[in-house]
Amino acid sequence: MWTGTRLAFSSLGMLIALVLTGCATYVTPGRGAAMSSLTGADYDIRQRMSREPAASFPARIALVRVQAQEYRSYRTEGCGRGAYTVVFTREFEKDDDIARLKNLPMVAGVAVLNRLVMPAELKTDHELRLAAADLKADLLLVYTLDDTFRIDEHDIGALTLISLGIAPTKEAKVTATASAALFDVRTGFVYGLAEGTAHDSQLASAWNSGEAVDTSRLRAERKAFEQMLGEFEKTWAGVIAEHAAASQAAQASP
Repeated sequence: MWTGTRLAFSSLGMLIALVLTGCATYVTPGRGAAMSSLTGADYDIRQRMSREPAASFPARIALVRVQAQEYRSYRTEGCGRGAYTVVFTREFEKDDDIARLKNLPMVAGVAVLNRLVMPAELKTDHELRLAAADLKADLLLVYTLDDTFRIDEHDIGALTLISLGIAPTKEAKVTATASAALFDVRTGFVYGLAEGTAHDSQLASAWNSGEAVDTSRLRAERKAFEQMLGEFEKTWAGVIAEHAAASQAAQASP
């Protein structure tokens, strides 16, 4: 008991010393949103299994980034309250990414959800699908980023204070994982998933400012996001092969 208390006071003392001496620090961002949390704990297995695809093709796709509750990073923070938050600021995304999605076969258009259509209370995928419905979207592509920071063999958790400019011979690494799920706006049916993971590593001495650490994070997130888009293109090909023909046949029937 005394050992744990002494360690706690020691950690507190180190933190106070960092603040008083003006040593540069960086707070790691919050976690990614668990896609399973979007479906809500109130849905049982039978309800989930009863969801069916209802999108028409060519399809209009709405795009949105979600993160964990009370998400904050060096440059932005999540909006909304509840099971998850929504990030509207583009940190690593590019206009070319939207164009890449628009150029996929059987895509009628792509729109990014913004604050004007997003409710404040975020409980399940229902709120996101309502916002997508306001844009007349058929499908909703939800993605999230989850980062881990490591100095040598020591993992640094989310929302953790890092002291910068120390341990120059140690390796500093950021690992980012981008995950996505494609929902049917009308029913909540999940057409498929995609994921990508990437790293950015350098000597810890390079982490001499918050800007430097966050630049490393963004490099890792960008690479992970690009990998995820590549995997989504494969997922999309499967969605088209399985669902597009049936949808078009249904539209053509009297």
